[in-house]
Amino acid sequence: MPFYTPHAFRLVLLLIMLLSASVGVRAQKSREQLEREKTENQSKMKEIQGILKETSAQKSVNLGQLRAINQQINTQKKQIDLLSDDVGLLNKELNVLVKEQQALAKNFEKLKEEYGHMIYEAAKRNSYLNQLVFLFSAESFHQFALRYKYLKQYTDARQEQAQEMEELKQKLISEQARIASKKTEKQKVLTTQVGESKKLEGLKAKQNEVVVALSQKEAELRKQIEQNKRATNLLEANIRRIAERERKERLEKERKEREAREARIRAEKERLAKENAERAKKGEVAIAPEPKEKEPEIVSGGLSEAETTLASSFTASRARLPWPVKGFVSGHFGRREHPVLKGVMVDNLGVDIQTNNGELVRSVYDGTVLDVTEMPGMGDVIAIQHGDYMTIYAKMNGVVVKPGQKVKARDPIGRVATDSDGTSELQFQIWKNTSRLNPEGWLAPR
Repeated sequence: MPFYTPHAFRLVLLLIMLLSASVGVRAQKSREQLEREKTENQSKMKEIQGILKETSAQKSVNLGQLRAINQQINTQKKQIDLLSDDVGLLNKELNVLVKEQQALAKNFEKLKEEYGHMIYEAAKRNSYLNQLVFLFSAESFHQFALRYKYLKQYTDARQEQAQEMEELKQKLISEQARIASKKTEKQKVLTTQVGESKKLEGLKAKQNEVVVALSQKEAELRKQIEQNKRATNLLEANIRRIAERERKERLEKERKEREAREARIRAEKERLAKENAERAKKGEVAIAPEPKEKEPEIVSGGLSEAETTLASSFTASRARLPWPVKGFVSGHFGRREHPVLKGVMVDNLGVDIQTNNGELVRSVYDGTVLDVTEMPGMGDVIAIQHGDYMTIYAKMNGVVVKPGQKVKARDPIGRVATDSDGTSELQFQIWKNTSRLNPEGWLAPR
């Protein structure tokens, strides 16, 4: 039978602890990521619940209420998926703990067996009398010293092995407690998951009720679609007017600056030629043209160097722009089917962000306010220039900026307006010259 020294058992125990720690670190990283996602999603759920509460306060159902319910269903589904991930992670952690426990139990049994063997052998051969005989039968003092040292090491080894057994036993008890705790945690997650699934079913039932109620208001919805279409067309025409105005102003500025530069160059040449002619009459040496400081560069398209740099940095901020207002995307970019009326398509120049009543709206980037206009169906509309880019903020009130004003990213520019249905929704657009872009590809992920 092999003999496990205390040192060997210490190494075994250390290896098990290191394995447990390394697995724990890997699991902890996944656990931290999962908990962060759960917390973020719960925050979104709470935010949407607040928005839904405001829209539900109205006596009649409305599209804002339906959009909030749809978004809440999406976040509810995600929460259930995250809880499923949680259960999967707990199962992995449980498997690791069970394997550790099994390894500890196996080594504990080996240690007990070896210790029992040592005790048995000691009882047979190492009585006090036998030890004395063993010592004093030495043929020299040197041999006596070696035998004494051997007996002491053997006694110390038994004591150390007993201590190793106790440590291993405590480790085994600790692992059993961790397994029990992990099982309890898993059961709690499963119970929570069941509760969240019931909430999801309730939301789907509510969604169906709202859709049915809205379907019975088809004439009103179609009228609303036409009103929105007229307001959208008017807004688009205004944006294109602003973009064209800015383009012409930049080109005119470029033309004037180029003419002014050419005039300065001609004047300098004429002055130098006249002076050198006078010097030639006097027999003096002609003067060479002096090097001039570099004048500000005129960039093609009428943009100055500063404006070009701003546009370049705006481009580099794609997918990282801050949201102009808290909330969720209730209307996506482009042409899409109406959420209630089948076969009816609606077009969106940007995105609609549904939020709370009176929520503060902020600029998404550094720029200059080009225009502030009040428009039918769109409330106050703000256009901010970022080089050859423009961001548009519509369906606002309480504007706190004016044309020509410089703004920084996240500066407040006004508040979102609330319509007669109790829906607070910002219309946000991004344009490059006269081309509209999808804002969802520019805003930071949420």
